[in-house]
Amino acid sequence: MNFLPTLTGSLSQPAADNPTVAIMEAAYAHHSLHYRYINMDVPPALLADAVRGAKAQGYVGFNCSLPHKVAIIEHLDGLAESARIIGAVNCAVQRDGKWIGENTDGKGFLHSLTPVVNPTGTHVVILGAGGASRAIAVELALAGATRVTIVNRAADRGQELAKLVNEKTRAQATFVHWEHEYSLPGDADVVVNATSIGLAPDWHARVPVVADSFPSQAVVADVIPNPPRTLFLGEAEARGCRILDGLGMLVNQAATNFHFWTGVEPDKDVMRRVLEQVFGA
Repeated sequence: MNFLPTLTGSLSQPAADNPTVAIMEAAYAHHSLHYRYINMDVPPALLADAVRGAKAQGYVGFNCSLPHKVAIIEHLDGLAESARIIGAVNCAVQRDGKWIGENTDGKGFLHSLTPVVNPTGTHVVILGAGGASRAIAVELALAGATRVTIVNRAADRGQELAKLVNEKTRAQATFVHWEHEYSLPGDADVVVNATSIGLAPDWHARVPVVADSFPSQAVVADVIPNPPRTLFLGEAEARGCRILDGLGMLVNQAATNFHFWTGVEPDKDVMRRVLEQVFGA
């Protein structure tokens, strides 16, 4: 007897070198699930057709990458709380016959952070104000962080994110204009580099933070998965900080997608090993 696989996938633009395919396929195989994860290039003009096609072909869910994370919303039936606040979706899942948009970027970071520190009552400093920063700031605020400091070069974008956190969550957010080397506040509990500074092949690029200002009690994280150990994390570790690499966020993001679609909690060690192979860690 032949069985058709249950389809999940990614509607991306472009689709080159998507490590999520390797992660998901390895996890499906490990858990003996008859699922497949398929990556597809979808130009913006054909997004509506792609969503209709995914529904018609029996997909149980899919990811979407830039530039589709906002445009996808009009093709779904509803949004989860964090996705609604963030205003962007990277994961669609069927619930009670409806297609619901989730944002698992921030959830992935939160799930990598919580084994190390409980975000409740913390002061979080986030470097950058792009999509990853937005997702992380909202998710940590919803998880109980009381203060969020947004540090960004573009004032309008940073102020917009701080305003969003203040208006939509219970956390108190402030914006700091990033003009020169930034000196981290001594009471920071969590520090996140959510910029692309240090991403391969520019791994030698240094995040402009005063090296001596890393608070030794802080957990310092980098969203960059390649290389897993960035210069930023090296400087933080030298100051006695606990560090989290970008592989943890990526693994937990994929694991959250996996659970949404299958109802199974995946083996994250299997997923991380695959990522380490992909990035040569």
